Amino acid sequence: MLHPVTLRRRAVGWPALTSVLLAAVLLTAAGCATTARPGSSGGSAVLNVVAAENFWGSLAEQLGGAHVKVTTIITNPNADPHDYEPTAADGRSIAAAQLAIVNGVGYDAWAGKLADANPSSSRITLTVGDLVGAKEGDNPHRWYKPQDVRTVVDRITADYKRADPSDAAFFDSRHATVLSDLKPYFDLVDQIKADYAGTPVGASESVFAMLSPALGLNLLTPPGFLAAISEGGDPTAADKATIDQQIRTRQIKVYVYNSQNATPDVQAQVTAAKAAGIPVTTITETLTPAGASFQDWQVAQLTALKQALAQAIGK
Repeated sequence: MLHPVTLRRRAVGWPALTSVLLAAVLLTAAGCATTARPGSSGGSAVLNVVAAENFWGSLAEQLGGAHVKVTTIITNPNADPHDYEPTAADGRSIAAAQLAIVNGVGYDAWAGKLADANPSSSRITLTVGDLVGAKEGDNPHRWYKPQDVRTVVDRITADYKRADPSDAAFFDSRHATVLSDLKPYFDLVDQIKADYAGTPVGASESVFAMLSPALGLNLLTPPGFLAAISEGGDPTAADKATIDQQIRTRQIKVYVYNSQNATPDVQAQVTAAKAAGIPVTTITETLTPAGASFQDWQVAQLTALKQALAQAIGK
């Protein structure tokens, strides 16, 4: 079922953040709070972690286990991190965090502003875009690039060990467990590439443009269309005409769309693809359902994509 179109990609300016920043600044002098682990004598503290989005929050929680308390700000599958307006509680959470995980690359500028407004010598801020070398204007959907996912998993563990060196062995153990749990995800990526490399596909926006190279798929949709839908802009008539022709002449074998951003243009393409007998499958920008683990979410989507490719190609 197509979700309602959300109002997307509005920049959150400083006036909207003022009250949040002021509330958060008040916590800076108090330092970053920690809490005792359940069952402890009070000598061991749980690291206070804040993730701007639930895809990174899921991995942070798994990697930290009982030694961390993760607060995730964006948890609603229908919320748009691009235009999210933070609350005073969000500001307080980031101000008190020992590790803040921000996506960056323009995706969640509000989170970076909150972290910058509350500098702390005891807080580590992990900005994913900076970690993987993404520049302003690059595709921000780094959690859809398997190589970047592995890089972030490694860095979160390193940051946990830096913040809590006495529990380094525990964090190393959790790291090994999480990589084992992620194996079905990485294996599916490799399987799809092995079986369907070079297959021409279409997509609704740049979320999938981050994943398709890892899968070896040939994404034919014009980059301008992908960017326009992702950023809430109007696609050009030329780009829409190109996609219409790709669907009508069955140049693409599968159509992939973000069901959290089904604009009228995207809905028209979904309808046209189905009418042309082209398998259609969905992805989402954030965890769906909201309580799913990162790997369960990705495996479900990749499995559906693999089935769509098998239907189209016959493998």
